[in-house]
Amino acid sequence: MSGLTSSSTLSGILLMVRRSLRQHAFSTAITLFSISLASGLVMSVFSINDQTRAAFTGGEIGFDAVLGARGSQLQLVLNTVYHLETSPGNIPYEMYKTIDSNPRVTLAIPYALGDNYQGFRIVGTIEDLFEKFEYQKGKQFEFERGGRPFDPLRREAVIGSFVAQETGLKLGDVFNAYHGIVFDPGMKHKEEYVVVGVLKPTNTPSDRVIWIPIEGIYRMSGHVLRGTGEQYVAEAGESIPDEHKEVSAVMLKFKGPQDGMLMDQTINKQGKVATLAWPIGRVMLDLFNKIGWVTRVLTLVSYLVVLVAGASILASLYNTINERRRDFAILRSLGARRRTLFSAIILESSIISLIGSLFGFIVYGLILGVTTMVIRSQTGVVLDIFSPHPVLLWAPAGMTLVGAIAGIFPAVKAYATDIASNLTPVS
Repeated sequence: MSGLTSSSTLSGILLMVRRSLRQHAFSTAITLFSISLASGLVMSVFSINDQTRAAFTGGEIGFDAVLGARGSQLQLVLNTVYHLETSPGNIPYEMYKTIDSNPRVTLAIPYALGDNYQGFRIVGTIEDLFEKFEYQKGKQFEFERGGRPFDPLRREAVIGSFVAQETGLKLGDVFNAYHGIVFDPGMKHKEEYVVVGVLKPTNTPSDRVIWIPIEGIYRMSGHVLRGTGEQYVAEAGESIPDEHKEVSAVMLKFKGPQDGMLMDQTINKQGKVATLAWPIGRVMLDLFNKIGWVTRVLTLVSYLVVLVAGASILASLYNTINERRRDFAILRSLGARRRTLFSAIILESSIISLIGSLFGFIVYGLILGVTTMVIRSQTGVVLDIFSPHPVLLWAPAGMTLVGAIAGIFPAVKAYATDIASNLTPVS
């Protein structure tokens, strides 16, 4: 026989690969696990990095800028937009009134911060938040059945969807605020607030907030106002003069980008009283640029895991070559060429890598799922586990290529198999 036909040769190769995978199932399973871990980790690192960067630096939040006390723009944004930081201080209420009447501003909403309920921020604000604010273009806050905005002159509250989910608060429930941004049972305020509205999920930080009238913050027991520089304590039944009021920040929407640029010039570069965090996306981008080394480290670790997975393929195949020398010799005696054996090993390593890469999507889903829950619980921002990303294509392809490369050395060993010595009967 001069040689096997191409079809019979291919059938023989596939049969040999199938037998090898079955005979060495345990080592193959371990190799598949390492490959799936490597592939899933690479996909997760790139996908999570890009999604979080896009969500925090380019996602719609409804506001263009934040006006607050003189200090760090990043601290101001984290405190008011994402409710993660402490307040850098307060600004006079009169400053809010002034900027609210500025023709360059289409919407100005004051925030007064400093209290919490079970760790969730309580934010004092005005009813314009529910009537005029759009958290995304064309989208305003919507209430679950029976809900409504709070009355600015009553002790009423509107809660975000995540607050309702985690605390169990519902329409009609009554709760007490606690002083500070960290929950301390010993810092309970005596005032009681009734829940009059539960917001539908927005997948934004607003889902983690409890909204009450800003007047309620001013009149909360233990709170003092220093709008004039001197302490002022609100008395029940008496109106509070505007000069004594303060706000933690003012959330702003401009008519256009040019207006933001001019306001930035006026407040940040010429003024010395307040800070304008504008644009919000750029402020957050600066944060991501500063911590970019974390992503680079994680990327490096994921690449090292890929190398380890490649090495496991090489070791797994190389250790089985001696057991399979007789199979190789039989194939050679039937007319299989050396390059056929070489191709068989490369095909086997590639198949192992491809299957492992497909299992990597399970690892990817688990990692991204856990990460999504953590980010949502801490910031209110929701990642999309099904969001398409180029890494979901090139990671499996790249992993398969790594497997093919790892199979070259064992394939060379199979290529060098001697027919005579390996067909000799074993006594």
